[in-house]
Amino acid sequence: MAETPLATVRRLHAKLVKRKAYADKWSSYYEGQRPLLFASPEFSQMSGGLFNGFSDNWCQVVPDAMVERLRPVGFRLEDGTLDKAAWKAWRANECDVEFGLAALEALLAGRSFVMVWKPDGINTEITFEHASQAIVDYIPGRRRARRAALKVWTDGTLDYAVLITPTVVYRYERLANGTDEWKPRRTGLAPKETAHLANPMGEVFMVELPNRSRLRGKPRSEIESVAPLQDAINTLWAHLLTAADNLAVPARAVLGMDRPTREITDEEGEVIGEEDLPIAPFRRDRLLWLESQNASIAEFSAADLTNYTNVIEVAVRHVAAQTRTPASYLTGEISNVSADTLTATESGLVAKVQEVQRHLGAALREVMRLEALAAGDVARAEALALGDVVWRDAQFRSDAQYADALTKYKAIGVPDEALWERMPDVTPDTVERWKSMRTDQAAAIVGGDLASMFGAKQESGEEDVPPAE
Repeated sequence: MAETPLATVRRLHAKLVKRKAYADKWSSYYEGQRPLLFASPEFSQMSGGLFNGFSDNWCQVVPDAMVERLRPVGFRLEDGTLDKAAWKAWRANECDVEFGLAALEALLAGRSFVMVWKPDGINTEITFEHASQAIVDYIPGRRRARRAALKVWTDGTLDYAVLITPTVVYRYERLANGTDEWKPRRTGLAPKETAHLANPMGEVFMVELPNRSRLRGKPRSEIESVAPLQDAINTLWAHLLTAADNLAVPARAVLGMDRPTREITDEEGEVIGEEDLPIAPFRRDRLLWLESQNASIAEFSAADLTNYTNVIEVAVRHVAAQTRTPASYLTGEISNVSADTLTATESGLVAKVQEVQRHLGAALREVMRLEALAAGDVARAEALALGDVVWRDAQFRSDAQYADALTKYKAIGVPDEALWERMPDVTPDTVERWKSMRTDQAAAIVGGDLASMFGAKQESGEEDVPPAE
């Protein structure tokens, strides 16, 4: 028996609530908002919550190191040409900015989402959605075939839900406290507007951006493997700071002398007890004097805090190894390192980013295919489905390294356009502008304007004047 739309909303919303807890957990790690773990009850009681807000946050460095290398700069069609229309739609929706946010959330929560639609029937919108507000439902047994999608959000006192199916877009609302049932939407609609709308695209127009997908199992957060080491590092720092407060300086003791005390008397002068005196009475103008001739001074050496820092360094190296993040990103130490060595240390991160580009690239191809369908260009949609995403080079190189590599490619006959596309931060718009400038320059040369090749041309009527002697 087919599931009703309302039952689908309930089922997907229940799954979304569970995913929200997962996303919120790793988001709190990214923000450094974690309680102190792996500490004994005695230490926790002694510190009294002093270190609850402290975090030496490596969970932020690991995903940030990947996001800064995940930047699409164009879309190719099936024949290898750059799609100007797709890039224009990408820029028009500020996706060149929003994608970085969506990629970060995918790395943190395991997934994020993209929705492509026409809210006004004229302009196509591409919006990125958080994993706590969107979910895609797949046909059982078919990992990529979408049968529905759900987007939920809260606005004041009401919760809203939009269920997207290939034929109909269902819109519901309920009270924000969740005590009542989902009902067809009535709030904010025009007088003759219905709660449910026909889907003109004929497809589920929401796409999932997964991170580290598997054939079996859900996408994973990049922080999931870092979290235990992060908790251990925080606890080690708490222990180190506590030791630094109490044992980081030498401690001195007085031997062979009674503890200095003072009698406590009542109003009638009777002794009713005694109290310890502070150390100050033993000090007179920078001179320490002792009343007992048998007294002596002993000293306890300061604690060696490197025992803590050595363990912390090992834990940080484990973070670097498990996440394939260059150690220089975590420690900030680079000295006397050649360019080749630095490239080798980043090879793991580059390979990891390229793998993420492959998975996200497949999702972005689907996004731009939906954009072409929304624009009514079926042929371009088919070409984009078999095309490719052009990414900025995941390997950071200096200008000299790029110039050397491109010069060698040019020597073996690689066309200029292909070389320009390999340069960092060069977009399809930049390539088109350079092609136009090259054409204009060639036309000027053919027309006799040799200044385009050799510099400024002498104005007509001017004569060479010999220098004065």
